[in-house]
This record gives sequence, structure tokens and C-alpha cells, in this order.
Amino acid sequence: MIQTTCIGAYPKPEFVALPDWFNTPEGTDTSDPTRWWAEAMETLGKEADVVLSRGVAEVLDDQERAGIDIPTDGEVPRENYIHYHCRHLEGIDFSNLTEKSLRNGAYAARLPTIREPVRALDPFLRHDWQRAQNLTRRPVKVTMPGPMTIGDTTADAYYDDPKQRGADLADALNREVLDLAQAGCRYIQIDEPLFARKPEAALDFGFEHLERAFHKCPKDVVKTVHMCCGYPDRIDSVDYPKADRQSYFDLAGAIEDASIDAVSLEDAHRHNDLKLLERFERTTVILGVVAIAKSEVEPVDVIRDRLQAALMHIDAERLIAAPDCGLGLLGRDLARHKLANLCKAAHSFD
Repeated sequence: MIQTTCIGAYPKPEFVALPDWFNTPEGTDTSDPTRWWAEAMETLGKEADVVLSRGVAEVLDDQERAGIDIPTDGEVPRENYIHYHCRHLEGIDFSNLTEKSLRNGAYAARLPTIREPVRALDPFLRHDWQRAQNLTRRPVKVTMPGPMTIGDTTADAYYDDPKQRGADLADALNREVLDLAQAGCRYIQIDEPLFARKPEAALDFGFEHLERAFHKCPKDVVKTVHMCCGYPDRIDSVDYPKADRQSYFDLAGAIEDASIDAVSLEDAHRHNDLKLLERFERTTVILGVVAIAKSEVEPVDVIRDRLQAALMHIDAERLIAAPDCGLGLLGRDLARHKLANLCKAAHSFD
């Protein structure tokens, strides 16, 4: 059968009173995505670990019941996957924010600002992974933002040089990667949606920084890069900005030549030409087969047909079924339903 995984975010259980950029009444919080998180954590106080552990347990239970083979912790402790990580880096100022246009002008946001050289502080993801791994027998995948994506989702008042900034960020990420591997984590995913939006920069220096982030990572760790094509500000939004569909083809050779083991590609919201999969002769492809911004639930037979079509272009042992991206926009009921159908379709192959 075809294995299944999730990409990252999952709807937070209601009792986890932490903000994130999915759960505001107006839609995705892009204008001030870091607000209230620190205050909310302070309010939780000594109960934070208890509440977060309970939340992660529910998220893992939903994924297990659906049949997900390689779950995530749902990014329950995070306000978003980028800035949560940035809070654990030296040199990034969360007190004095800077407004910046993002994602090729899709929106503007007030962002944390790089004011000094970026360096890793004490490793922190080991704790998040161990909390989740202690709650399941299935191997938990840890996700973190990549250097290009961090650089694009912060304001830079120090470097004025994306290559040096990315190199320093990659070194900081590498410390987390190696610490996770030493702790026993066997699935590590670095999210680089900016690769799809800025393929020329990805080819110029992005892949070099990705290699730097995974430097000396043990061979028994599955090194994954996730490259989605864009989130809307709310569910069922029409014609929201997406990366050029040609980007995947432009990047396929560099992906295949890199030391990464798996690449996560979006396919459900907007289908690719599946000949793309033939570009990968050794790399595993995590293929998005359910949309994360549509309330329509894909039927099992529709998902299975797409996977069957994919198998005309790639070996089954190198194909993993997944959502396009994180599930935070869907709400818990939709997320569970979509994951259940995904797993039924993927696990029907023998």
C-alpha cells in the first residue's frame, strides 16, 4: 500500500488557548501574525506543557484514527511554523516589528526584525518531538521553516545580503536537525515554499542553504523538503495568488541532485502534469492529493484515481500520499474527513 503523512499544521483543539494565523474571525492573520502568542503562553504558565500535551495527543489521535502512517504534532505549540522557530533564534527582534510586503505583494504584515547576526540558541525542537513521540507508536515527523522562507517572512535590518543571511539561518537550523537526529527523530522536514515562488533564487543559493541545514544529518534520517504553492486568507477563497506551476519542473533537477530523500509537492488544489514525477529517479515524492483550502471533501475514488495516475510515472515505494499543505484552515471535522478518505484511498493499493 502507499504510505501516508501529514505536512505540518492541524486545527488546534479549542482548549489550547493559543492564537495562530488560521483561527481569527477575519481569516488568516497576516497583518500581525505574532501578536498575543507570548502573552497567551504566559497566561498558560505552569499549565502550558499539560495543555499542549493534551492538545498534541488529540491531534495525533485524529491522525492515527484516519490511518496516517507518519504523523506530525500538528504544530500545536506554534502561532505559525515560521515565527515560532524564530523566537528561538538570537538576533531576531519581536518587540519592534516592521511592516513588509510579502509573497510577491499578496499581502503586507508587521514582522519580527533581524537586527543582529542570527545564531541558534539552546535546541528546543527535541522537546516538542519527544512530547509527541511519547504519545504514539508511529514515527512522528518534525517540521521547521527553511532559510529562504524565514528570510522572506521576517524584516532584515542587518544583513542586506540574502546569501549570508541564509547561510547563518541554515547553520542555526542545522543545530536543531542534528539534535533531533541524536534524540532519535527519523523524519525531519524543512519547509521551503519560497522555492516554488522564487525558483531562480532557490537555484542560486536556496539549495546550497538547504544542504547546509541538513549537513552531517545521519543516513537513517529521512530528509524532506516541502514546497507548497501558497495559502489563501480563508477557506474556499477563489483565485488566490499561487506560485507558477512551471516552478516544480524548473526545480526538479536540483531536487534530484540534492542530498534530500523526499520532496513534498502540492497537486490537489491545482493538478500538475504528472510527467513531472518522471524527473525523480531516486527521490521520494510526497504528493498532495487533498486540498487544504477547499471545504469540498474529495471522495475516496477520486483520490485513488489520482494516485493510480501518479503510479504511471513513479514507483509505488517512492510515492507517499498527503494533503497539499497544513490543515489549519479546515477545522477539525473537515480535516478528519479528508484524512480518512486520503488514507482509505492510499491504503487500498496492494
